[in-house]
Amino acid sequence: MDKKIEKVIKNLQNNNINVVFAENTEKVREIVKDMLFQDADILSGGSVSLVESGVFDIITSSEYNYHDRLKQGLTEEEKNDIFKKVIGCDFYFCSANALTENGELINVDGFSNRISAISFGPKKVVMVVGLNKLVKDIDEGFLRVKKIAAPKNAMRLKRETPCVKLGHCVCLEKTDTPQITDGCNSEQRICRNYIISSKQMIKDRITVILCAENLGY
Repeated sequence: MDKKIEKVIKNLQNNNINVVFAENTEKVREIVKDMLFQDADILSGGSVSLVESGVFDIITSSEYNYHDRLKQGLTEEEKNDIFKKVIGCDFYFCSANALTENGELINVDGFSNRISAISFGPKKVVMVVGLNKLVKDIDEGFLRVKKIAAPKNAMRLKRETPCVKLGHCVCLEKTDTPQITDGCNSEQRICRNYIISSKQMIKDRITVILCAENLGY
């Protein structure tokens, strides 16, 4: 195993974050199936990594009780009820926007349901993270969000923001070292709240499945 990966795994563990290394997406799916149990209550964030790895197909199967906030025909009240089910659910699945060599997980949200769930609520949080998300430090992680994750997610969500046209955050037109808050003033901006998950109070509540393949944005 690459020494950089060994360092990341050790630092995640030092931060009370469980980590399982997967050589490929097939192994990722095996790990997920071993973690779950029949009729488990599951929610997830919107995640290309979950789709590309095949994990989304697993968690939404009839074996488990998946609460789908994107189901067609839901009223706003029904959507809000699903968001509330994250409190005390068995598993919450998502990815990360960046993972530092120090074992810190960086995530950015607009509506903030995902970073809220990462911080508090679900019994277990499972993040499927490809090696393309690995960065040196927090500053590089913020740049990754502004250069890659946010623009691509804004495109996926069909937002009308400057980054969709530019391919990167508009703030990078002015500086190579932007602050977190730097960027557009669009009402459709998706970079609103940031969370850095470092040393966890509840050991192994968060599990990172670190995949050797590239996944998501």
